[in-house]
Amino acid sequence: MVEIVVAYILDVFIGDPLKFPHPIRWIGNLIAKLEPRFRGTFTSLRVAGFFFSLTIILLVFFTAQLILYITLIAHPIFYSMTCILMIFYCFSIKSLADSAQAVYICLKESTIDDARKALSMIVGRDTKELEEREIVRATVETVSENSVDGFISPLFYAMLGGPAFALTYKAINTLDSMVGYKNEKYVDFGWASARMDDIANYIPARISVFIIAFASLIYNYAFIAVIKSGFIYGRCHTSPNSGFPEASFAGSLKVQLGGSSRYNGKLVEKPLIGEEGGTMTCSVIKDTNRLLFWVSFVSITFCLIISA
Repeated sequence: MVEIVVAYILDVFIGDPLKFPHPIRWIGNLIAKLEPRFRGTFTSLRVAGFFFSLTIILLVFFTAQLILYITLIAHPIFYSMTCILMIFYCFSIKSLADSAQAVYICLKESTIDDARKALSMIVGRDTKELEEREIVRATVETVSENSVDGFISPLFYAMLGGPAFALTYKAINTLDSMVGYKNEKYVDFGWASARMDDIANYIPARISVFIIAFASLIYNYAFIAVIKSGFIYGRCHTSPNSGFPEASFAGSLKVQLGGSSRYNGKLVEKPLIGEEGGTMTCSVIKDTNRLLFWVSFVSITFCLIISA
C-alpha cells in the first residue's frame, strides 16, 4: 500500500513526464506493430481480434511480472521503486486536470478557437464549431469518464493484484482506445478489445458513484444528488460503464451532460445525463478539476482504510 500512496503523490504533483520513457506508450507501439500481423494470420477478423487482444494482455502481464521478479531478486529497494514506477505510470490525475485546465485558460484568457484546439487534444468529437457551452460540456464529460480509466480502475487493480494487474488493466484500456471502435475498420477486429475493457471497468465504474458521492460530501455536500444521478442516469449512456462517473459528476456539479455531438462530421445524439440545472460556463471546468482531485483523495483514503 505504501507504493500505491507514493505513486499517487508523484502523479498529483508531477504527472506524466512527457520526455521520460513511458510503458503505456510502449504498449501503444506494440499494439500498432502487431495489429497488421494478426490481421493477416486469421481469415476471421473477430478471431484475429480476440487472439490479438489476448496476446497483448498476456505479454504485458508476464513482462511486468518478470521485471518485478528480477528487481525483487536484485534488492527489495529496487523492487519497491519498480512497483512505485509501474503504478505511477498507470495514474493520470494531474495530466487529465492539466488538459482540462488548458481548455479553461483558453476560454478565460484567449480565443474560442484556441479553446477548441485545446479540447481537440483530449476528445474524439469534432470541435471546430463548438460554442463555449459545448466546449465546457465536452471537457466535463471527458474528465468525469477518465476519472475511472485514469485513476479509479488502475487503483482498483493495483489493490487487487499489485503493479502487474494495474499495468495489465492499462493495456486493456489502451487496446480499447486504439482498436475498440465500431467503424468499418474495427467493428470486427476490435470487438474483443472493447468487450474486455467493458468487463475490466464494470466494477470500478459502479464503485465510482460512491467515491464521487463521498468526494462531493466533502466538496459541496451533494452526496444524495450524486447517488441518485449516478444510478438513475448512469444506465442511460450508450457505454455500459462511462455513464456512471459522468452522471455522478453531473449530479455533484448540478449540470446536464449528453446531447448532440459530431464525430467525423456525423451528428450523434447522446442521451441526456443529469437534471437540467446549472449554466455551462468555464468556471464549471475549475469545479470539475477540484472534484477530480477530491475523488482521487477519497479513493486513496478508502484504500488505506481497507488495507489497515
